[in-house]
Amino acid sequence: MKIPTTIITGFLGAGKTTIIQHILENAKGKRIALIINEFGEKGVDGELLKGCADKNCTNDDIVELANGCICCTVADEFIPTMEKLLARKNPPEHIIIETSGLALPQPLVKAFNWPEIKTKVNIDGIISVVDGLALSEGRFGANEKAINEQRQQDEMLDHETPLGELFIDQIICADLIVINKIDMIDLVELNKIKAKLEKEKRNGTAIISAKNGVVDVKALLGLGLNSNEDYKGRESHHELYHEGEHEHDDFISFSLNLAPSESKEALIKNIENIIKQHDILRLKGFAAIAGSEARLAIQAVGARISSYFDKSWENEERKETSLVIIGQKGLDEDKIKQELLALGA
Repeated sequence: MKIPTTIITGFLGAGKTTIIQHILENAKGKRIALIINEFGEKGVDGELLKGCADKNCTNDDIVELANGCICCTVADEFIPTMEKLLARKNPPEHIIIETSGLALPQPLVKAFNWPEIKTKVNIDGIISVVDGLALSEGRFGANEKAINEQRQQDEMLDHETPLGELFIDQIICADLIVINKIDMIDLVELNKIKAKLEKEKRNGTAIISAKNGVVDVKALLGLGLNSNEDYKGRESHHELYHEGEHEHDDFISFSLNLAPSESKEALIKNIENIIKQHDILRLKGFAAIAGSEARLAIQAVGARISSYFDKSWENEERKETSLVIIGQKGLDEDKIKQELLALGA
């Protein structure tokens, strides 16, 4: 019997990790393995998920691919990782793959038809998580009002922005779309988002809503769709209109370490100001606060920042602040680093 695999994709900060945490907490004994693909030099999502691992999903069952987008490293990293999972004496009953927010899911779907894994696993379903609040603000939408107005005024502009293309590619590939963070928008905005997604998705793709990543696990796992055998209509912009390999030249990611901050409030305020000044898309990481034995987890999407103390520092861990910053090409890495270091964040 083939092991079902769920692919969870979605834009930066949409809530993929939160949904996976919810799945793990409600797995009811099912042995689950996770493959987590980080865009950037350091993994953050993997650390967060390890905090909620149990006997049915131990730390050894969480595999982190941090050396580039999974859609670009299928042969080098993904296939060997799957082979190792499948070769275990006690293999998982279900595999969940969390792609990077910058990943095209299409190459990954095709990889499930490689001879090395085709006879042992299949895709149970492809889930795309979208940030309801962000879409309502027009920040991560594919056809947001500002871009539509610009296109109407400029007859020469006949293609989507890179962010818009990426968003649509993830929507088109999905079997199920989860609109997350609906508690932060009203019903009128939610209906507008649903109408927008209806125009972009494939026929038959379902749309559901979630508050803070809480979705009935039965709606996410056990779909039995064998999506790797049903590729028609999932083609990305790159497959339909472009030649050559998929690249991430439109994005930049970097990380830095800082000394412990004097207070949580000052740290968050400084980060908030820098995000606004430089239009940073995503910032995440862990922070050390002077006098605190717990590390502070930080997640920022645009100007919205959430933070919480997730666990105590381990004895072997260095108590320092470690941040990952993601933005579009042209982001001034040197200046951002200088400002953060000057403030001591």
